[in-house]
Amino acid sequence: MTASSHDAAVDRQFSPRAAAYLTSAVHAQGEDLLQMAAIAGRHPGARVLDLGCGGGHVSFHVAPQVAHVTAYDLSQQMLDVVAAEAAKRGFGNLVTCQGKAEYLPFGDGEFDLVMSRYSTHHWQDAGRGLREAFRVLKPGGTAVFADVVSPGEPLLDTWLQTIEVLRDTSHVRDYSVAEWTRMLTEAGFTLHELAPRRLPLEFQSWVTRMRTPDTLVAALRHMFEIAPDVVRAHFEVRDDASFTSDTATIVVKKPA
Repeated sequence: MTASSHDAAVDRQFSPRAAAYLTSAVHAQGEDLLQMAAIAGRHPGARVLDLGCGGGHVSFHVAPQVAHVTAYDLSQQMLDVVAAEAAKRGFGNLVTCQGKAEYLPFGDGEFDLVMSRYSTHHWQDAGRGLREAFRVLKPGGTAVFADVVSPGEPLLDTWLQTIEVLRDTSHVRDYSVAEWTRMLTEAGFTLHELAPRRLPLEFQSWVTRMRTPDTLVAALRHMFEIAPDVVRAHFEVRDDASFTSDTATIVVKKPA
């Protein structure tokens, strides 16, 4: 898939669902968001980049703590929803900017903090996106990446990537912690902290939020029904096809 066609797929998937991501309980709350807000709170004068902001929840959590937030996303409709909500909440220090993670329209060292949540698995070239995040972060700055992660074991990985792409055709890859560590190190970051977590996902709201077509919803339900015992156990698959994913919040630093 070319970069332009992948960008179109991402925009097609998410632009009509912008309001759903704003109100999604999965996206609007979580220990990872509280961790990001706490990190931001230690940098009250910071300029923050929310990279792949989606419904804007990272931006909304950190805006009261810092000097300035740039909410950045590929979907202009998503950004419009974020801007409207920011205005409603009185966040005059929050601006939006449209573009790709792999080509950031910002200067070197422009931000004190870079934060990204549930975004990297959509990037066509995650390595390049992470290198761009490194570039726009000031020396000594902190970056925080939170995402669903692959368990790493081949069978579990194959099953996870399959259900992800059936639900959302713009999905690229949920990376394992080992893959994350390698990519971040290659981008120039030094690892500071890693917090593994588990994320329960209710099946019906999971597919409804993405407006997954009925044929693919049926395929997903079948995948859960035929999943091997080791898969059902790891992902805690329930009778209604709800399940639990692995996530990680990774805090890294750019050397001073």
